[in-house]
Amino acid sequence: MSPKRLFRIVAVAEAITWAMLLSGMFLKYVTETTELGVRIGGMVHGVVFVAYVLTTIVVAIDAKWPAKRTLVGLLAAVPPFVTVWFDLAGEKRGFFAGTWRLRSEKPVGFLEKVTAWLVTKPLQGLVAGVIAVAALTGVALLAGPPAS
Repeated sequence: MSPKRLFRIVAVAEAITWAMLLSGMFLKYVTETTELGVRIGGMVHGVVFVAYVLTTIVVAIDAKWPAKRTLVGLLAAVPPFVTVWFDLAGEKRGFFAGTWRLRSEKPVGFLEKVTAWLVTKPLQGLVAGVIAVAALTGVALLAGPPAS
């Protein structure tokens, strides 16, 4: 899977889970019918948010994004649906490559070596990504829900 395709999938998934969470909040706070939508939507959104952050970092390292672009990409996950805007704007500006640079180029430094391992061994990279998302989600759960 190319960096462009991976980023698009995760960015759209993050926006969809924002919609789930916002729908749940509408049911909880406006109609006062159920908070199930917030519980489910919030958990799903949290997991996909973490996946988006990790995907953004991997794509940024592989593409050698400047710090400002990486920060904007990460911050795009905070307001609802902005990940899709960042993806579309980034596609127009050529932020996303069709292939992974670190599959053919020698990595320099620790972060590039880790990223190269993730992208040259896709199955192991996927497993490592799932474990990282689960671990970071677990840490977030231990920290507690956001203040309301």
